[in-house]
Amino acid sequence: MAEMEKQAGHKVVAAPSRADRPTSFNLADISLPTGREEDWRFTPLERINMLLTENLEGVSPRVEVAGRVLRKDNRINLGTSSYVEIAADSDIHGKVGAPGDRAAVVEWNNHHDLVNVVIAERLSEPVRIKVIGESSEPAAQHICVDVKPDAKALVILEHTGDAQLNQGIEIDVEAGAQLEFVSIQEWDRKAVHASNHRMSVEKDAKLKHIAITLGGDLVRICPDIDLDKPGGEVELLGVYFTDTLQHHEHRLFVNHSAANCRSDVHYKGALQGQQAHAVWIGDVLIGKQAFNTDSYEQNRNLVLNEGAKADSVPNLEIENGDIAGAGHASATGRFDEEQLFYLLSRGIPEDIARKMVVHGFFAEVIRQIGIDEIEDHLLAAVDARLEKGPDPL
Repeated sequence: MAEMEKQAGHKVVAAPSRADRPTSFNLADISLPTGREEDWRFTPLERINMLLTENLEGVSPRVEVAGRVLRKDNRINLGTSSYVEIAADSDIHGKVGAPGDRAAVVEWNNHHDLVNVVIAERLSEPVRIKVIGESSEPAAQHICVDVKPDAKALVILEHTGDAQLNQGIEIDVEAGAQLEFVSIQEWDRKAVHASNHRMSVEKDAKLKHIAITLGGDLVRICPDIDLDKPGGEVELLGVYFTDTLQHHEHRLFVNHSAANCRSDVHYKGALQGQQAHAVWIGDVLIGKQAFNTDSYEQNRNLVLNEGAKADSVPNLEIENGDIAGAGHASATGRFDEEQLFYLLSRGIPEDIARKMVVHGFFAEVIRQIGIDEIEDHLLAAVDARLEKGPDPL
């Protein structure tokens, strides 16, 4: 029986398994967190509480596609049968999965229109969607990405500007389809961003999900993936560079409930500056019918100075004994002095040597995006942070 305790005048159930976490579209079913819940124990609630209240009355950020502002009256075509539009509904709206934490259920009950991305063919050009924050009033935003059977696309979602944004993203990769989805968080320094990515990968479909987090005051990204049809494959990659006083949190859940599926998780983070805090939680559940599952997750953190902190928690639950393989790894350490010494011994100045080590640490993931312009921009942003050093308190 789950242990129960009273907190802040209401009962909180400590779920014994990740599978037992409640999900609901009803706001009353998922109450305000106290900070003692497993899902919230690392999050500074005082900096995100404005996104957890019942009503979010701000206007959602501006959305641009291919340099054009997206409005209700201007569907933007991506191909002969693919498009982006602002709509009241989508074929996949509410069908990918129910919200599983307070931020996600608040977003669900506060968004109105949604950004609807429909991919119904094999696109040769990337789909670039820019979310541009222009207000610090708490707001909700919802995005649906529907990848039809046997379609293929690269979708890049870029966040910039200032915002207090509670965002919900639903992604359905249908049978035989392939999607690479890249979410880049380069917010201004004061922005607060909570985002729940609920994703379904269907029969013989493939999803590569990449999260890049560099900006903001507090950013909390929660990808939830369901592998509930045989043959689905998912690759989850991530990079974060956390500076003075920033809080970057990535909390993943991969639910294997069908046979012959594969998941691979690889996140890397670097931290510099006083009270820089990065959190990575990786939950993988291999269900009773998920035979022949192949799953692995790893997280590596590079702490560049005293006063920065990384919390890394990989979790693996296996409910059947007939799997191909499963494992996890986590490592958090200081700057590799052996690598630095190797470069210094070859006449490379120390500041350049340090930048080369961190640059190489991140390049392994960033270079998988597949667009030189974006890869070069992100690596240049990392280099600029290293050259500038930690932000002052």
